[in-house]
Amino acid sequence: MRRAVFRFAETGAALSARYHRARLLGAEHLPARGPVLLVGNHGLWGYETPAFFHLIHRATGRYPLGLAERGFFKIPLVRTVLPWLGGVEGTRENALSMLKQGHLVVCYPGGAWETFKKPQHHYTLRWEGTLGFVRLAAQSGVPIVPFAGFGVDDIFLCSTNERWCVPLAPGEKYRVPLGMGLGPLPLPVKMTFVIGPSLAPPPVDAPESRLKHFRDRIATRVHHLLIRACHA
Repeated sequence: MRRAVFRFAETGAALSARYHRARLLGAEHLPARGPVLLVGNHGLWGYETPAFFHLIHRATGRYPLGLAERGFFKIPLVRTVLPWLGGVEGTRENALSMLKQGHLVVCYPGGAWETFKKPQHHYTLRWEGTLGFVRLAAQSGVPIVPFAGFGVDDIFLCSTNERWCVPLAPGEKYRVPLGMGLGPLPLPVKMTFVIGPSLAPPPVDAPESRLKHFRDRIATRVHHLLIRACHA
């Protein structure tokens, strides 16, 4: 059953990429082998992830693994299926393990705050106070490859009214904005993903001030890649 679900998801990801005329630019910055940590912006509901992963696999032959919000693993069916599709519960221990095994790991520092953002926060990085991915890179010694996705926040129309939001799971602090697309389908917007050159991680014993500077440097790179993706 696991294999059947994976194949079904692969087909869905390919169809999503085609429906949105999705493109991947800068794939030459991804190594053919060895661990790498991709860091970038997340789209509304995380809808763009399958298409993005599909494009990476098509360009490199590698299946990415994504660090997923822990709240998803409180949802019965999701917590079973998500690992089959490359989703890993986003703990530092899991991430370190995947990198040590040589995987290509995708991290969204904004997490659920970016996934469930309201329209006024589209294409805004919600990385305030986030240093986990920087510490992860420093501890593992793995380079960070920044990326950006444009079109990923325009696939559904969402209300700004809090009444049109529902909890991610019982007891969860995150609230999911409800939205609509083109009837039962998402809006057929074009999605463009741009990958930039890698950056060497800070040393494992770097002070917090240096970690913050590195985080801001990555955020600046992602902003620049967003501008490039917007005009591509």
